[in-house]
Amino acid sequence: MKPQTSRWAKCVALVLVASVVSSCGLLPRVGPNKREIFAGSVLREGDAFVVAVNDRVTRATAVVPALGFTDDFKNAGLLGSDTIRPGDTLGLTIWENVDDGLLAGEGVNATALEEVQVDGAGFIFVPYAGRIRAAGNTPEALRRVITARLEEQTPEPQVEVRRLAGDGSTVSIVGAVGGQGVYAIERPTRTLSSMLARAGGVSIAPEIAQITVIRGDKRSKVWLQDLYKYPDFDIALRANDRILVEEDTRSFTALGATGSQSRVPFETQTLSAIEAIAQVGGLLANAADPTGVFVMRNEPAEIANRVLGRNDLQGAQRMVYVLDLTQPNGMFMARDFSIRDDDTLYVTEAPFNQWNKAISALTGSLTTVDTLNNIGTGN
Repeated sequence: MKPQTSRWAKCVALVLVASVVSSCGLLPRVGPNKREIFAGSVLREGDAFVVAVNDRVTRATAVVPALGFTDDFKNAGLLGSDTIRPGDTLGLTIWENVDDGLLAGEGVNATALEEVQVDGAGFIFVPYAGRIRAAGNTPEALRRVITARLEEQTPEPQVEVRRLAGDGSTVSIVGAVGGQGVYAIERPTRTLSSMLARAGGVSIAPEIAQITVIRGDKRSKVWLQDLYKYPDFDIALRANDRILVEEDTRSFTALGATGSQSRVPFETQTLSAIEAIAQVGGLLANAADPTGVFVMRNEPAEIANRVLGRNDLQGAQRMVYVLDLTQPNGMFMARDFSIRDDDTLYVTEAPFNQWNKAISALTGSLTTVDTLNNIGTGN
C-alpha cells in the first residue's frame, strides 16, 4: 500500500472512530445535548412538554409576582399625632388661683406632675381629680376634663397637659435597615416611608428590597420602589405594627455552557432570559450552542394549558422552553421571555465542541502510543 493511501486510510479511520466516540457520549461534557433533551418530550413518550418560544408563549408565561398592600392597609387613616394611648407619658402643670392651694405648698401656686404614665387600661391618676380616662383623648380634651374635676375643689384652676414621647403607639422594624428597633409613632413618623427613614433607611439595593407589614393576623408586602412610586402604598401605621425589610428571595439556576454555573439571585423585579444569560457571564464563545438555550420549570396548570392551547391538564406540568438565539428575532424573544423563581437556565454545548474533544482525545492517545512505540524500537 502506498504511503499516501495509508495516510488517507488512517484519517478516515480516525474520523470514524471520533464520530463513534462523540456519539456514544463517552467524552466529558457539561450536561445533556439537544437531542437528549428533546427525547424527554411528551411527544416521544417523555414527561416534559418541549415548547419553542414565540410571541404567544412569551405573553402566556409573562407572570410577575404582584406585590402591593391590600385595601385593609391602604384605607386605614392617619393616626392623630396628639391622641393619647395606653403606655404614653404625660406632663401636667396645674396653677391654682389661691395662695394655699390643694396641690401646691404655701406661697407657691403651680404644681408640676412630670412623667405621668397612662396605664394599660388608658387611665391616669391626678390628686383631688381622681382616676381619669386619658386614652382616646387629645391633650386639650384631657385638660378640660381635669379642669372640670378640680373646679369643684379649687377656684379657677389652670391646667396644662403635654404629651411626651412614650411607648403607647410603637412599631417594630427588623431586617435590612440602618437601625432595627422599636419606634414610637409620632407626628413625623405616622406613615411607612417616614418610619423607614427614622430607622436609618434601607441598607440593601432598592431594586430587590421588599417591605412586609404585619398587623395582627394580616400581612401584606410591597416593593420598596413601588412604595415611592405609588402614593397610596405609603400606608398609615398602627400601634404594634411589625415591619420587615428583606431582599428578594427569588433565584434561578444556571447550568451548561455559560460563564458560571450557580444559583443566581434576581437583581431586579423582572428578569428576562437575555438578562439572565448576561448575569452569569454570557455564553461560552468556544463551547456554547446558541440554538440550544433551554429554560426548564414546573408550570402551573393554568399557564401550561394556555401555552399548549388545551384545557385538560391538571397540576403542575414540566415545561422546557427552547430559545434559538440564531433566529432573526431570537434575541428579541430572549429579551421578552421572563425568567421566574426556581427556573433552570441550561445552555447546551455546540456539536463542534464535542467533535473537538473527540479528535483531541484520539490524537493525544495516538501520539502517546507512537511515542511508546518509538521508545520500544529505539528510534
